[in-house]
Amino acid sequence: MNLFESIRLAWTSLLSNKLRSSLTMLGIVIGIFAVIVLISIGRGLEKIVNEQFNSIGSNLLFVFPITPGETAQGARPPSSRGSKGLSADDIAALEDVTRAPDVRQIAPVVTGRATVTFGREDTDTSVQGVTASYQTVRNTNPALGAFVSENDVVSESRVAVLGQSVVDKLFTESQNPIGANIRINDVPFRVIGVLEKKGGGSFGDQDDIVLVPLSVAQNRLFERRNAQGKFLVDVIFVQAVTEEQMMRAALEITNVLRDQHGVRFREEDDFQVITQKEILSAAGQITGAVTIFLGIIAAISLLVGGIGIMNIMLVSVTERTREIGLRKAVGAKRRDILVQFLIESTFLAVVGGILGTILGAAGAKLAELLVPDLTTVVSLDIIVLATAVSAAIGMFFGIYPAYRAAGLNPIDALRYE
Repeated sequence: MNLFESIRLAWTSLLSNKLRSSLTMLGIVIGIFAVIVLISIGRGLEKIVNEQFNSIGSNLLFVFPITPGETAQGARPPSSRGSKGLSADDIAALEDVTRAPDVRQIAPVVTGRATVTFGREDTDTSVQGVTASYQTVRNTNPALGAFVSENDVVSESRVAVLGQSVVDKLFTESQNPIGANIRINDVPFRVIGVLEKKGGGSFGDQDDIVLVPLSVAQNRLFERRNAQGKFLVDVIFVQAVTEEQMMRAALEITNVLRDQHGVRFREEDDFQVITQKEILSAAGQITGAVTIFLGIIAAISLLVGGIGIMNIMLVSVTERTREIGLRKAVGAKRRDILVQFLIESTFLAVVGGILGTILGAAGAKLAELLVPDLTTVVSLDIIVLATAVSAAIGMFFGIYPAYRAAGLNPIDALRYE
């Protein structure tokens, strides 16, 4: 018997039990649907994380002051040494091209919470003291007006650039924020710009922010000094010359700051340098693990669907025992019976996989509608993988019933009631 005849017989057999075949395929449909939706959501989360890290700037390094033995995230053990912080002297040293040639520019930042008021409206938001270099280092541009300039920092101008969320809370649609006079912790400021909208995500609402000149923030809002009376900053953002030079820049920053802080050989640093690539890699591992976990959960339903196929095929073998005996009696070979039942089980799984893929793609789009900030990713490799997996499940779970059918004794099968 040729392959096409086996396919025709398998098709005829499945159509003779439409309801049973449909219910059997339903398990595979649900399984593939779950795989497509959950993996596409997982990949969508990976995409969101990557986009957010890329939006904060390129070739970026973060320098944090810490207590020796501590990390930037906390976990501070007992230590005899404290942190000297990051001062204006450190900033000047990092700007020295002879000491850190792989550093393009730096952006020191002082940050804190403050109450911002305009008229009768007020909001509690994050206020950051920045320099003009913050615009390029952090890829932060004004949609309206201007950004903080170097002259604003030097002259200690009380000017502010608002994030879109702050604008929405303080101003009506008919009001123009540019030129408006606001108060930050009762200190008057003039609005000179509104930032481009970045949206929320892993870093919180990136639009709920107010930027002011670094010198003003240090003198009027968040005064922090070291033992020598020098102003301190909370973090220094550093932009390397190129992506390939980020690790060299990190090493140069470490050497400069160890020298500045008098850190001796084998003593722990009182600062931490983290590259954008390291953060992105760590975040990628987390989102990748989440995607795999979601895929495993979905695979369980596929396993249940495969068991359903095996169960129905065993029932089919029992029901068609006399038919199998008759076919063998008239010359059908063991291989012909085996192929026919494998084709039936594979056909059930493949059709179920195709339907599940279509429904899964639709489900992924529905997830985007329900969660506006989510962009699901249904790529070709997911579709091919889902189809291949469904076919493999059909063959795997159809092997035992097929072998059982092919192994029937024709005489016993003909006498079966």
